[in-house]
Amino acid sequence: MKHFGIKLALFINYFVFAILLNSVGIVIKQSLANYGVTETEASILEAFKDLPIAIVSFFVASFLPKFGYKNSMLLALAVVFGACLYMYTGNSFTASKALFLCIGVAFAFIKVSVYSMIGLFTESKEQHNSFMSSIEGFFMVGIASAYFLFPAFFDGNNPDAWLRVYLLLAGLIAIAFFLLLFTKIDVAIPKSEGRLIDDFTGMIKLIALPLTIFFILSAFCFVMVEQGIMTWLPTFNERVLSLNDTLSVQMASILALSLAAGRFLAGQAVKKLHWLKIVSVCLLVAAAIVAFVLPQALNASPRTIHTFSEIPAIGFIFPLIGLFIAPIYPLLSSATLSALPQRMHSSMTGLIVIFSALGGTLGSRIIGMLFQHVGGAQAFYFMLVPIAVLLVTLTLLNKSIKDYENAHPQN
Repeated sequence: MKHFGIKLALFINYFVFAILLNSVGIVIKQSLANYGVTETEASILEAFKDLPIAIVSFFVASFLPKFGYKNSMLLALAVVFGACLYMYTGNSFTASKALFLCIGVAFAFIKVSVYSMIGLFTESKEQHNSFMSSIEGFFMVGIASAYFLFPAFFDGNNPDAWLRVYLLLAGLIAIAFFLLLFTKIDVAIPKSEGRLIDDFTGMIKLIALPLTIFFILSAFCFVMVEQGIMTWLPTFNERVLSLNDTLSVQMASILALSLAAGRFLAGQAVKKLHWLKIVSVCLLVAAAIVAFVLPQALNASPRTIHTFSEIPAIGFIFPLIGLFIAPIYPLLSSATLSALPQRMHSSMTGLIVIFSALGGTLGSRIIGMLFQHVGGAQAFYFMLVPIAVLLVTLTLLNKSIKDYENAHPQN
């Protein structure tokens, strides 16, 4: 396979950060049990993760081509290695906040680097869409792994036993670091010859494009849906469906696995169907699941469930919403990036990361507040609002992409 070494390194880096980033729902649940915080207080962990992603991406997106994508990823891995060791020794809600702060800063470097490099390995829009969907699908495999990795360290007799997972994660990060360190990047990476201030100004100017405006709205709404559900599903399983500590986390893996499957399938479907047709159908099905399947949670048994055979049908069906929301993010990101020249990919990726992070923070925060004040079953109904907005903004984004390409035929 062409460029196999660097592609493998990108996949493994994304896999490791998938586990770290999306353990936030598990850590929220553990914080509620071990650190005496409320649901609203615990939801701040999402902000500690996402706001640094947004802020750091804003300032470094135009800088990374000069610093080097490989150097950026190595620095990110070193930062989270130290953060995992601190979480293990710190064992407090403050340590949890510090952990996700470091994860957020590091992921800004990782995601801008990975998204910017995809265009270097692909030769057409279809290849770009397919690779983007595949790497995001592998990201979801990492998330699914977290739902089994963390419970493996749960111990009812030792509430601190789960922290040992961070020693294992530190080991995985070290492996990813050395794999990347000794991997040769065998493609020419374009570097801006201008000043940093000029590159930064260029990223700001991107925001004025109609294409960018509609992308930002779409990405913001989508991540609000995805992160809102993903972050609070373990707590939903425990508080609403009455699953025990281990099952509540393990059953959330169905969402991650369905997200992974949806993105892998989308990577193949987009070779034959236009991306807008795929995401429109997916959004309509996702809305139907929220509207017609979620009400079944109101009939869940109040007694604690300890075995898979006792889990109500909604525990298996509702997470399948991931199969239908999965294709949206990689396809709209790829459609936007592939319409722009390669020299603009790093700056555009910075904007992608910024507004995705803000959407994730707001979505998780809203769901956390709704969980506390109206209950878990009703909280997820809020997702119908951003889904409806998405149906409109994605259509406008597609039109803006066509208009941009017609105006810049040489790009």
